[in-house]
Parts: sequence; structure tokens; C-alpha cells
Amino acid sequence: MKKKDERQYRIMTEAPVAPLVIKLGIPTTISMLVSNIYNLGDTYFVSQLGTSASGAVGIVFGFMAVLQAIGFLFGQGAGSLISRSLGDRDEKSTGQYATISFVMAFCISLVMGILCFVFLKPFLRLLGSTETILPYASDYVTYIIISGPFMVTSFVMNNILRFEGKANLAMIGLVSGAVLNLVGDPILIFGLGLGISGAGISTCLSQLISFGILLSFFLRGKTQSRLSIRHFRLDFTKLSRICTTGFPSLARQGLQSISTMQLNNFAAVYGDTAVAAMSIVSRLAFFIFAVSLGIGQGFQPVCGYNYGAKKYSRVRKAFVFTLGAGEVLLGTFAVVGMFAAPVLIGLFRKDPEVLAIGTTAFRFQCVGLFFQPLGVMSNMTFQSTGKVIKATISSLLRSGLFFLPILFILGNTIGLLGIQMAQPLSDFFTFLTVAPMTIHFFKTLPSDGK
Repeated sequence: MKKKDERQYRIMTEAPVAPLVIKLGIPTTISMLVSNIYNLGDTYFVSQLGTSASGAVGIVFGFMAVLQAIGFLFGQGAGSLISRSLGDRDEKSTGQYATISFVMAFCISLVMGILCFVFLKPFLRLLGSTETILPYASDYVTYIIISGPFMVTSFVMNNILRFEGKANLAMIGLVSGAVLNLVGDPILIFGLGLGISGAGISTCLSQLISFGILLSFFLRGKTQSRLSIRHFRLDFTKLSRICTTGFPSLARQGLQSISTMQLNNFAAVYGDTAVAAMSIVSRLAFFIFAVSLGIGQGFQPVCGYNYGAKKYSRVRKAFVFTLGAGEVLLGTFAVVGMFAAPVLIGLFRKDPEVLAIGTTAFRFQCVGLFFQPLGVMSNMTFQSTGKVIKATISSLLRSGLFFLPILFILGNTIGLLGIQMAQPLSDFFTFLTVAPMTIHFFKTLPSDGK
């Protein structure tokens, strides 16, 4: 083991747990927040073009969730395996895991993009587009499809860096692209008069630059796992392990996309204003949820490394600390959000109907924030330790097994209010379900070294 790799191993398995989680969690939280700021930036700048244009961003967000799902399938799958291998001092397969996940993610997203171009309008209608939103969504999604393979492989590289404990490098790659997108949006949309196409071009260019920065870390030897064509051999055993380990992330992100489609379809019954309002609320809520994800992603490499090193007491300590930090932060956001809801919605759209629908929906979302940290932490714990069945079950709950039935039942019985309440109710039932699963996991965790 190289000297710098030995030092990294000692940090991950011996440094005090709380400062270590904070050290890794801050860059990942910043990455998540800045990435979501640029999503909010798209929403803000495009909303100035009109209600239908604002709704188009929400429609395309469902497609971007699909791309993220593919990236997380291979990125979290390879990353978790790499993290546990490094904790067990087994470095032999890390380059193969990284390269296989990178190549497969690029190829699959490329094929999917070609199919989306061929069936563009039916695809956008499937995502929940109305006929008035469709022209805007078509212009915007074209550039998202072009950048798709680079966006997906950026997710792969970002996750591998995080699981190696190189959160700072992952942050640099993502934040650079996000900042460029925020700068590019107003220039291309208004300065050059490109409208919603300008937002798509800005996102595409920022994703290409972010991809280049992340790839350079792997090619310049900044990582323990190397990307190299000589590492690529279609080893079905390793590919199967990557996909099996990453499947909970695919399920979670994939259901998020399906849920976004269904939410748009239910909201479309009440017109473009409802679609626009729920789109804004979804972006705002996910921005806050990103804090919980960022903290949890700081916990994942600590969990994976120490589980691989059989230092289970450190896994337990890291979980308790990270869960507590998540509750404090999201609880604070929830209280502030309840009072600031009209102001936050008004930043994006002054339309009175959008403001009314969005304010009510966002206040319900704030209530659900108290229940989110345990759901996130339990899922990440199960996935980082290779508990695939538990990880899959917990990943299916929030955006699928609970959300979709609740949306269908309440949306068809009490209408718009039911649509606004669906996500926080799903968060509550997810909390009740994962709590006993998590308690059982830690009760059965063996002593250190066993």
C-alpha cells in the first residue's frame, strides 16, 4: 500500500468519528446545495419567461432524475464496493470496479438519449407535459439529452470520490459546473435572447466542464481507484456486484422520477399554474432535502471503510452522530420554512394562484422534514454495509411504495389538497417503517473484529 493510501486508511479507521463525518459531510453538503442552487437557478430564470416555461423545468426534472438514477446505480454500487475493499486492505479490484461502472453508465445513458430523441414528444407527455408546456419542454430537454452521458458519468465519478473519502475533490468538480451554469443562465436566456433554450445550453456546457474536471482527478492519479481502458473487461461477476449494490439507489432515484411524472400529471388537472407551483415546491423541498443527503453522504465512506475494517463500534457512533446532526439542521429549516413559505415561492413566481398553491404545499413539506433524516440514514447504512435487501426496501418507500398510493388516493378523493399533502405523509410512514429495521440492524451488529 502506498504511503498516501496508508495515511488515508488510518484517517478513515482511526480518526475521531464526529470530526471525520463533519470533515467529509461539509464538502458533500456544499456540493448538494450548490448543485441544487443551480437547479433553482434554472427554475428562477426560466420562470421569468412565463408560467408554461416554468412548468417545463419541472417536467424535465423528471428526466434528469432518471439520469441521476443511472449514475447512482453505478456510482453508489462501485463506490460502496471500493470503500469496503479499501477498508479490508484489498485494492486489487478497485480500478476494475471504477472502470466498469464508468463505461457501462456512459453507454447506457447514450442509448437512452438516442431513444428519447426518437420519441421526444410522447416521452415528454409521459413526463406529464401539457400541450402548452410541450414546446418549452422540447427546447429545454434537447440539450439535457445531449449532456446526458457526461452528466451520468459525472455522478459515477463523484460517488467513487466520496466513497474513497476524497469529498473535497468531488465538491470541486460539481461546484465548478454549478457556478458556471448560474453565470451562463442569465447571459444565454436574456443577454443573447435564447429563451428556455439558453437555460438548456447553459446546463449542457456546465455538465461538460464538470465532467472534465472530475475525469482529470482520476487520470492524474489523485484517486486510489484508477480509470483505465486496461482495467475494462466485461467481468459479469463484478458488474453484477456493482448493479446489486447500487440497485437501491436506482430504485430510489427511479421512483423519484416516476413520482415526479405522476405528481405533474395529477397537478396538470388543475392547469399550468398548479404544475408550476408544484415544480417550484419540489425544487425548494429537494434543496432542503439535499442537506440531509449531503450529511448522509459524508457518513457513507466512514461507514463503508469501518465496516470493511470490522470496526463496528465506529459505524454505530458515526450513525448516531450523523442522525442527530440531520435532525437539528432539517428541524431548523422546517421552522424557518413554515414562516417564510410565501416569500420563498414568491421569489420564483408572483402569480397569485401559483403563490397560493405553492405556499400550502411547501408548508406541508416542512412538516415532513422532521421525519426524513432517519429514512436517509438507514438507507445509506444498509447500502454502505452491503445489506442489499434492507437497502432496497428502505429506498422504495419514500418516493414509491408510500408516495404513489397516497398521491393516487388523496389526489382522487380530496383533490389538490391531497396532492399537496402526499409527500410529507409518505415521509411519516417511511419513518415508522425504517425505525424497527434500523434498531434490529444495530442490535445484531457484532463486536469489533468479528
